[in-house]
Amino acid sequence: MNDSGRGVALGAAAYLMWGLFPLYFPLLEPAGALEMLAHRIVWSTLTVGLLILLLRRRESLMAVVRNRRALRLLAFAAVAISVNWGGYIYGVTHDRVVETALGYFINPLVIVLMGVFVLGERLRPLQWAALGVAGVAVVVLTAAYGRPPWIAITLALSFACYGLAKKKASVGAVESLSVETAVLAPVALGYLLLIGLAGSAEVGQHGVGHALLFTTAGIITAVPLICFGAAATRVSMTTLGLLQYLAPILQFLLGVLWFREEMPAARWAGFVLVWVALVVFTVEALTHRRRQLALAAEASAV
Repeated sequence: MNDSGRGVALGAAAYLMWGLFPLYFPLLEPAGALEMLAHRIVWSTLTVGLLILLLRRRESLMAVVRNRRALRLLAFAAVAISVNWGGYIYGVTHDRVVETALGYFINPLVIVLMGVFVLGERLRPLQWAALGVAGVAVVVLTAAYGRPPWIAITLALSFACYGLAKKKASVGAVESLSVETAVLAPVALGYLLLIGLAGSAEVGQHGVGHALLFTTAGIITAVPLICFGAAATRVSMTTLGLLQYLAPILQFLLGVLWFREEMPAARWAGFVLVWVALVVFTVEALTHRRRQLALAAEASAV
């Protein structure tokens, strides 16, 4: 397998692992979403700290810590990813796996919309059309659910904010996650100590196997991230952009086929509109990229 092939395989592995997360968090029940989130933060901090030592990234980590601008951006990213993780865990453990999948389906569209309002970017006509179809989809799904799909909206917005902050910080994946989890760890550890002293913690109350499952939260966070980071250096962003749909597709299938969540006709209609918007958006992006590459090739040949 050549380097590009390895990149595709690693990227696919990362998104497939993220897509399987709905099978993991129910194993931690009866712990609540906040307790799961706190454990994920604490164990991720320890895991990434160990990676920093093993990969000899201490100097690069200290360079990030000394960069005040990067530190502020990563602190914001930490808050955004904690909201994202918490919302996702809540959705998965409250029979809303399909809605969490919706959040990651609409995430690319929310990122584009954020680029317009935050970065002042200008959209092409078909991009506006895709956003318009997605807007109609949200209205249809609101009617279908009897409420706005808050979990999906929260996941999409928080991950878009996280991506924006990470892009501006421009820091390596391992160093970035190390800082983010370190920012959140004191709060998470404080919460775990608080519920532990109050006698309301679930860890240790349901056997050794259940307790050990919590310690794997750091590994299931770090491994997909490492695969993604390795893929990002080997394949184009276009390829990664297409691979990203693997996670919500798998989550959606798990919600419908494994967890047997209800999907009445109105919800199907809303999801079909979302998929139409994504097809329009993706095809337009690929066509535009090919056109730009062709123009660049012509210019270099002159």
